[in-house]
Amino acid sequence: MLYRKYRPQKFSEIVGQEHVVKTLQGALESGRVGHAYLFTGSRGTGKTSLARVFAKTLNCIKKDSEPCNECPFCLAANQGISLDLIEIDAASRTGVDDIRELNDSAMVAAPGGGYKIFLIDEVHMLSKSAFNALLKTLEEPPKHVVFILATTEPHKILPTVLSRVQRFDFKRLNQEQISEKLKMMARKEGIKISGDAVKTIAMSADGALRDAEVALSKVQASVQSAEEITAESVQEILGLASYRYYPEFVGYLLNNDRVGAMDLIQKIYISGTDLENFTGNLVEYMRNILMAKINPAGLASVSGMNDEETRNMSALGQNLDSQRLIKMIVSFSNARNEIKHSPVPQLPLELTVIELTT
Repeated sequence: MLYRKYRPQKFSEIVGQEHVVKTLQGALESGRVGHAYLFTGSRGTGKTSLARVFAKTLNCIKKDSEPCNECPFCLAANQGISLDLIEIDAASRTGVDDIRELNDSAMVAAPGGGYKIFLIDEVHMLSKSAFNALLKTLEEPPKHVVFILATTEPHKILPTVLSRVQRFDFKRLNQEQISEKLKMMARKEGIKISGDAVKTIAMSADGALRDAEVALSKVQASVQSAEEITAESVQEILGLASYRYYPEFVGYLLNNDRVGAMDLIQKIYISGTDLENFTGNLVEYMRNILMAKINPAGLASVSGMNDEETRNMSALGQNLDSQRLIKMIVSFSNARNEIKHSPVPQLPLELTVIELTT
């Protein structure tokens, strides 16, 4: 898998989380390393990757704000055999006995003589009794221990635990950030891929870089090595709708062209595209139109769109009343939720089109 091959090995390779990187490097430089951190954010945004880089740097012989990736500590961490970095998947080890075992291990000095780092992924999956057991160690941690807790659902963590950790919220990546990483990977792997194909993958990832990297691996495995990967081949392999469909579909709604909108829904369905994915991206597209009406410059900086795309969004917004646009967003959001339960997948979208074009 490409995402494993190109997993960041130092802070400078982390994409889109500069605010977290800066703070952690500052702690390393000043020597004020905390005993417990919470990394939270949606999936695929680099939480465990950054945790591993941070853990590696803590014990690096170079004692700098970047790991050297050459000393025994760094090499062991890179190979996944470090005895100083203990990774625990809380999704499979949720019980109090697992945490008691962890607490006992924390009392023993690190084999390398430096920090012993515990990385607990999906920490929100721990039981209440397990959290309480962990809390005891968080309240009075040994000096040689650092806990890094990672989660996609921080609201499920006990407040008493949250009060004892330094929290860092990871941002969803924008299309431009994801596209740049994919282009770098394609260049190093010798993958021939068009700009539109990269953009299609980046859009489908919904802010998760790892999802985009996995998608690139899947597409690469499905085409001939000498063949250029196009947007059309990406859409076919991943079951995605062309991003050109979104302005076309909105145009039909603007013109109250019920037949055109219905035909496009049917075309997308017959092509094998996931209608939930299409509708989710459609809602995001409409939201961007709304944001372009309010603040075009802000839209470009957040979404990673270029100037031409922002202008197109603004032009569409000029022809749409804000209240009508809001109604469209709400209606298609509801339709997306109904698709999975509908006996006819197209039906929620078709009913929404009828309602909006009446």
